Amino acid sequence: MEFEAVIGLEVHAQLLTKSKIFCSCSTEFGATPNSQTCPVCLGLPGVLPVLNKKVVDFAIMLGLATHCTINKNSYFARKNYFYPDLPKGYQISQYELPICSNGYIIIKTKDGEKKIGITRIHMEEDAGKLIHEGAYSLVDLNRTGTPLLEIVSEPDMRTPEEAVSYLKELRQILLYLGICDGNMEEGSFRCDANISVRRKGETKFGTKTELKNINSFRFIQKALEFEIERQIDIIESGGTIIQETRLFDSSKGITLPMRSKEEAHDYRYFPEPDLMPIFLDDSYIKEIKNKLPELPYEKRQRFMKSYNLPEYDVEILTTDRSLADFYESCVKLYNNPKTISNFVMTEVQKELNERKCSITDTKLKPEHIAEIFKLLDENKLNYNSAKALLPKVIETGKNPSLLMEEMGLIQISDTDQLKTIIQEVLKQNKKELKEYLSGKEKLFAFFIGQVMKKTSGKANPKILQELLKDMLSKISIDDVDNLYTKK
Repeated sequence: MEFEAVIGLEVHAQLLTKSKIFCSCSTEFGATPNSQTCPVCLGLPGVLPVLNKKVVDFAIMLGLATHCTINKNSYFARKNYFYPDLPKGYQISQYELPICSNGYIIIKTKDGEKKIGITRIHMEEDAGKLIHEGAYSLVDLNRTGTPLLEIVSEPDMRTPEEAVSYLKELRQILLYLGICDGNMEEGSFRCDANISVRRKGETKFGTKTELKNINSFRFIQKALEFEIERQIDIIESGGTIIQETRLFDSSKGITLPMRSKEEAHDYRYFPEPDLMPIFLDDSYIKEIKNKLPELPYEKRQRFMKSYNLPEYDVEILTTDRSLADFYESCVKLYNNPKTISNFVMTEVQKELNERKCSITDTKLKPEHIAEIFKLLDENKLNYNSAKALLPKVIETGKNPSLLMEEMGLIQISDTDQLKTIIQEVLKQNKKELKEYLSGKEKLFAFFIGQVMKKTSGKANPKILQELLKDMLSKISIDDVDNLYTKK
């Protein structure tokens, strides 16, 4: 009997606000431990929290972007538990009335598009951080009170691949909205997975386990794959799945028990007495909706329709909002969508990957790309030289025409000059020439390469091919030994 997995994900997204959710302390990452704290986020007696309005705006933005109902009335609750990095002894979160509910995200699977439900999105504060050094554990409370959105999915995913696809789509939405940097290594986008297995055809859910705080897409997939197999093995052996929280050991590729899984009643939720309920009106929600950018799914659909691009191109070009905007600006200046797409996906992306930066971190402008293709069209530059030119444009922001002259990259299109170089190449490679004339036509590319080498890649490829083909057609194998000798 085959089994299927049932996967639901809880994602914590750290918001890009300058100050914390209930106080004015900075949220900047990497500061000296415990330097960004105050009596409010430390939970000292006699202080009161004040809600950061920007957090509410960001929550509404994400709710609208994920087709949620924005609840006009919501309130905060205290989630009570003891842990060394939680100075108040409780976390301010939302429970019965979250700000967003009943939404969905569309993901791409091997079987086509699939809608993954979102149960709720709610606001809460982050806890601190424990640093373990040998026999000691140190507490850094800088992160305490940092605003989070928790996004809870429906248990609609059936494979690790679907789970990763959902996480990537959600992360991309957050990046497009500009409300989270999505940095998994720094913990600003982290995931807990609830997973159970059942025999195919069954409708009842099995006993679930929770996998905590996995910090990369690759590890999430591996952790889920291992946990699915572990649960199936236990059931097939006649055992029982224990509801518990487990950790993923990335070095061994296994999950390990951490603690028994808590239920909601274990946290003794009750309304937060120090914060007023949140009341929203339609005009406020509409104002935020009108400011939303075009989102990833809609942008992908439009790119395929408007620019007649294949799905592969669109997936790459829209990965980053700034790259997608850059591409569109290029097309407005040089109306050849597929040509621009190829250049941006290969040459521009290669340079960005090597520098580990975004297009906005460079001096490259859409006008530079348009100028490069103008030089190509005018046969002043060939493609190899354009590739050599691009890094300098990125670094300096100089006009490609000026750089082309400075770097000596102007294309050689003079037929007499190219004929002379071709003659030299053929004369220096008589063995290969005889083989070519004997039928080994693949050597044509060898001669092209030799001419390109002599011209430092500056020969006009189109003119070069035409000249070489014409000159080779006029040579017989018997004449090779006396080729181009002076009489």
